Amino acid sequence: QISDMVAVARILKATLIIPELDKKSFWLDKSNFSDVFDEEHFIRYLANDVKVEKNLPKELVKAPKSVRYFKSWSGVDYYQNEISPLWEHRQVIRAAKSDSRLANNFLPPDIQKLRCRTFFQALRFAPPIEALGNLLVERMKSFGPYIALHLRYEKDMLAFSGCTYGLSDTESEELAMIRGNTTYWKVKDIDPLEQRSHGHCPLTPKEVGMFLSALGYPSSTPVYIAAGEIYGGESHMVDLQSRFPILMNKEKLASAEELRPFSQYASQMAALDYIVSVESDVFIPSYSGNMARAVAGHRRFHGHRKTISPDRKALVHLFDKVDSGLLDEGKRLSQKIIEMHQKRYRTGHES
Repeated sequence: QISDMVAVARILKATLIIPELDKKSFWLDKSNFSDVFDEEHFIRYLANDVKVEKNLPKELVKAPKSVRYFKSWSGVDYYQNEISPLWEHRQVIRAAKSDSRLANNFLPPDIQKLRCRTFFQALRFAPPIEALGNLLVERMKSFGPYIALHLRYEKDMLAFSGCTYGLSDTESEELAMIRGNTTYWKVKDIDPLEQRSHGHCPLTPKEVGMFLSALGYPSSTPVYIAAGEIYGGESHMVDLQSRFPILMNKEKLASAEELRPFSQYASQMAALDYIVSVESDVFIPSYSGNMARAVAGHRRFHGHRKTISPDRKALVHLFDKVDSGLLDEGKRLSQKIIEMHQKRYRTGHES
């Protein structure tokens, strides 16, 4: 979103004010841009592309403003023909939303390159986050080559998606209540079994364990859990822990004192996971959300580091056969899963 708005500012020949981060999301994180990113580096790096200011200049605070919801997936023509004319009557344009406002394809090469340079070079995490993140990487590497598992088995993800497979009735009811009470989540009635059968649910910790074992990873493989608080706590992690005893996270790798400056801010804690995930030997997301795609892209930028994207739709049908006794967990299951993901590799879903 940030890299897109940099590109939009370039298209509009506008000065970009340092973006405001969302403070009304599920986790109510109060972090500002400078709490998460290196603000000075961001401004300095982009100086030859886009002028960036920390705050709206005083002389423009009371100037006429236009608050606009830019159309989704818009190209350069939209911004030049529909948004740029607003400058005739307004001096400030506020983008009310920034997600998916710029087309992914068919943009001029200089705009595409600017997006990439913004994402991979202009945006650095704030120095304290970088320092602790790099320390976590060092500590994780001390166990040997490791897998970073982005385990989206958290309360907000499960409530939003309506995925309740493997949960108790009480847990399912709690998630349904959260979804119903979160006004900006538009879909309220969700069939969890249908969601899962279509591959729309994150893999459960148990399913991830089965997946890693089927791919041939030995139990001695260190696994870093990149996630917030796992819904249901340790009770849902037992099977994965039994398969892969060297199961680590930032809370295990760092002391409470080291984490204290970041622990109340979900975005800053996620930034630590991001750093450890980018530097891992293998990255595996249990769900293809924004962070998973960002990490996978960042790893490609650094030289095609191995990322495995599970085929959730196909996997849950195999796991259901195992649960019903129609398929034994072992060589046959492993062969099916390996063949399935070799095909995804050949078609570009895995790198």
